[in-house]
Amino acid sequence: MSGSSGNEQDSYGVFAAVHRELSGLLARPLAPGLYLVATPIGNLADTSLRAIATLIQADLLYCEDTRHSRRLLDRYGINRKLRSLHDHNEEAETTAILRELSAARPVALMSDAGTPLISDPGYKLARAASGAGHKVFAIPGPSAVLAALSASGLPTDCFTFAGFLPARSGQRLERLRELQSVAGTLIFFEAPGRLEATLGAMAEVFGPDCKGAVARELTKLHEETRQGSLAELRHWSASEAPRGEFVILIAPVRAADTAASDGEILAALAQCAGHSVRDRVDAVAAQLRAPRKKVYDLALRSRKD
Repeated sequence: MSGSSGNEQDSYGVFAAVHRELSGLLARPLAPGLYLVATPIGNLADTSLRAIATLIQADLLYCEDTRHSRRLLDRYGINRKLRSLHDHNEEAETTAILRELSAARPVALMSDAGTPLISDPGYKLARAASGAGHKVFAIPGPSAVLAALSASGLPTDCFTFAGFLPARSGQRLERLRELQSVAGTLIFFEAPGRLEATLGAMAEVFGPDCKGAVARELTKLHEETRQGSLAELRHWSASEAPRGEFVILIAPVRAADTAASDGEILAALAQCAGHSVRDRVDAVAAQLRAPRKKVYDLALRSRKD
């Protein structure tokens, strides 16, 4: 009984603290500007207090799919009108939103799931708002990219998010080959119907023994993160036909002890033309994981030539 009573007291304390925090946020009016509001990628309980307060207070509320976003608002009793912003109307809506921002109004753009602009509409709007001198605020929160990376067991110190690959096989292989020279863990989104083909293409480009991971249904009931070689992951996807929304991760192709050739280093240095020697050397050494002294010597030699 005493343990149950203690848990109840703790719960009351938590509820009171959450109420105070949310009340404090709602007591402060939003400054004019564009608010990019991250939303849950599956579990609606991942909604932050700042996100809730922003969705309540913004003068205008935009999302990609009003039917999808309505679920989140209904969950928290937020009775607001939703306006749609998607790939087909972003240009026209951006003009309208800029007028509202010029009138010193707070406007919020919420994602369908995760962080806005990450494989979602909104980049053109955010760029235009910033370019017109309006404040752009990020209300951070869930991200499928970071959730998958943290649970993958792959290196997290350096990574590249490459979004969705092209649907056509030839273009997909070409894009993967372009990414062969990129240091760090590679992260992709993929649709269930293309998972097997994409893993096969990755095994062809990076090698069947290359380590990877596939995360699906993150934060949902059937959440799963599977690690293995690309060959093993392709076999799994072919035999089980897993469902859900997928994040594919590939271990760094260039190992830390793999020496970059002089030609690779010189080519990378040439791409950084216009910067100081020090900045070029630092950037290329980090990109190729090459000894800084070697990069510096080659930079001086190329400069002399």
